[in-house]
Amino acid sequence: MENEKLGTIYALLAYVLWGILPLYWKMLEHIKAEEILSYRIVASFLFMLALLLIQKSGPAFFHTCRLLWQEKKRVTALIAASLLISTNWFIYIWAVNHDHMVEASLGYYMNPLLNVLLGVVVLKERLYKWQIVSLILAASGVVGMTIEYGKVPWIALSLACSFSLYSLVKKVISVDATIGLTVETMLATPLALIFIIHSFGQFHDASFSFATMLLLIGAGPATALPLLYFAKGAQHISLTLLGFLQYISPTLSLLLGVFLFHEPFTNAHIYAFSCIWTALILFSISSTWEKRKEKSLNM
Repeated sequence: MENEKLGTIYALLAYVLWGILPLYWKMLEHIKAEEILSYRIVASFLFMLALLLIQKSGPAFFHTCRLLWQEKKRVTALIAASLLISTNWFIYIWAVNHDHMVEASLGYYMNPLLNVLLGVVVLKERLYKWQIVSLILAASGVVGMTIEYGKVPWIALSLACSFSLYSLVKKVISVDATIGLTVETMLATPLALIFIIHSFGQFHDASFSFATMLLLIGAGPATALPLLYFAKGAQHISLTLLGFLQYISPTLSLLLGVFLFHEPFTNAHIYAFSCIWTALILFSISSTWEKRKEKSLNM
């Protein structure tokens, strides 16, 4: 019981930090998204490397790297994971700093439903009746928003697709969370460094102050800490509880976008969010019900 309580606290911390992370990127909105991304990758890699050394996990990290190098398929999968998470980070930073926080939060509401779809298509997982209804509802929300809004919500779809594919790759390669993130950021660091060196002379003194540099360096801990808290939380609580808690993050981002940054929340948004919220409620209840039914049959 004590472990479950601790796990819940860690998971809550992770999702709250993810939910308020847009406030951090807003402080860097005078910097281009690709520049923020480059510093975020390098800072995250250095932070994760330092963390591994503090935890005395260096040998495990190098051992994992050696094993991965011997398995070309897993190396390819990790490169794909690195590209996907970098893409996801870039789109999210760009969306937040171009006043699309509401649409970005829509993407993360869609994410668990897209995970289910990928699980069925790629991993041949079973889909229950009410989960099918949930997916149809979510799809109708996106289609309705596209028709009403006059354009495809590409930010929401891109964020949902990139993170769902990233989750799928991570599930397939099955690497420790801390070591996995270190390897992923390590793979992206050379390109990020090249971009930083190339663009460094183009910064204006007014926009690239000492405070800005501190914020860019702080992007490492800001990225890694929620992931570490999430990993700790996931170890001690059920997937059902974790599934319910995950909606905290996009809800906080949505509230920030509407009430703090005064982004428009139109009829198209209301329709799309209503469909997806209903779909998520149905999905969560049906998943819990089916798991309980399976558990009772196995007893």
